Amino acid sequence: MSQLSVQPVAEQDNTSPMAAARAELQKLWARGCDFLGADIAILGGGMTWVSERNLVAAISNAGGFGVIACGAMDPDRLAAEIEATFALTDRPFGVNLITMHPQLEMLIDVCARLKVGHVVLAGGLPPSAAVRRIKDSGAKAICFAPALVLAKKLIRIGADALVIEGMEAGGHTGPVTTSVLAQEILPTIHEVPVFVAGGIGRGEAIASYLEMGAAGVQLGTRFVCATESIAHANFKKAFIRAEARDATLSVQLDPRFPVIPVRAIANAGTKRFTEIQRNVIAKVDQGLLDQKAAQLEIEHFWAGALRRAVVDGDVENGSLMAGQSVGLVKSEQPVAEILAELIAQAETALMRRREARG
Repeated sequence: MSQLSVQPVAEQDNTSPMAAARAELQKLWARGCDFLGADIAILGGGMTWVSERNLVAAISNAGGFGVIACGAMDPDRLAAEIEATFALTDRPFGVNLITMHPQLEMLIDVCARLKVGHVVLAGGLPPSAAVRRIKDSGAKAICFAPALVLAKKLIRIGADALVIEGMEAGGHTGPVTTSVLAQEILPTIHEVPVFVAGGIGRGEAIASYLEMGAAGVQLGTRFVCATESIAHANFKKAFIRAEARDATLSVQLDPRFPVIPVRAIANAGTKRFTEIQRNVIAKVDQGLLDQKAAQLEIEHFWAGALRRAVVDGDVENGSLMAGQSVGLVKSEQPVAEILAELIAQAETALMRRREARG
């Protein structure tokens, strides 16, 4: 059972303003909760080295929906992580796979064999074959849609749900803000549940996106400093000290070589990425690397730099991937407390809006 007590709407006393707001929140994200099989329609973002068994299980046990970040794991390592997560929770959780992973099909098969119910495809437009493979296994396929035209395409190839993530998000991100994506996509896409991500750190924002038509939300940065997160103490301290403006986007050096921007707290590691990018571009120009191999080399840099920061605590030379909502992270808290705080904020916002309407 989850640690948060979420009463069914029918059993709640709706006579008080707060109880009515609580019932309204349950109604607003009922579609997302049903899709995820969770009490709370909040997904944990798939953060490499951070979203592992302990944090994922804590989110799911507290009523949310944890998501393992596969990152660069090979099939055997992913299988071990999934099995370890099942040992910590009997609640639903998902797995985030990077579409450019060279063993993507094998990773999907691992999820199928271990009966993972939801697979998230991130890091680029997924091949239709990968979506079919997930669905054929009986799992739900969740895909990232950075634009309305791509949202429609993903639904055509079988996506069961979408995540729209704005540029405020940490890690790899797109060029459009969350608020604009929400206005573009939420009024139009109704065929599948749509979850909003990027820059969300308080419950008031959650309530607003739900009222716009979202089925739920995804949060990453807000969970980095959870007590259950294995992130190094130095990494957490960097988040707690940071302001929103400190989480900056990486710079693309050459328009011939598109690099997915990465948002991270500025440090020596972000400057080092500029040098790495310059070296990789030179290799492509010399014919030493093709485009795909070059992109993988970039990804390997980020994976290594992120590990140095998250695991080893080297917050100067490692990568401090963080969304702009890092400015809202003020302390280390248990996951259940974070979720309870977000829910209380959302309910209070809904109550005040009801009172304003009379």
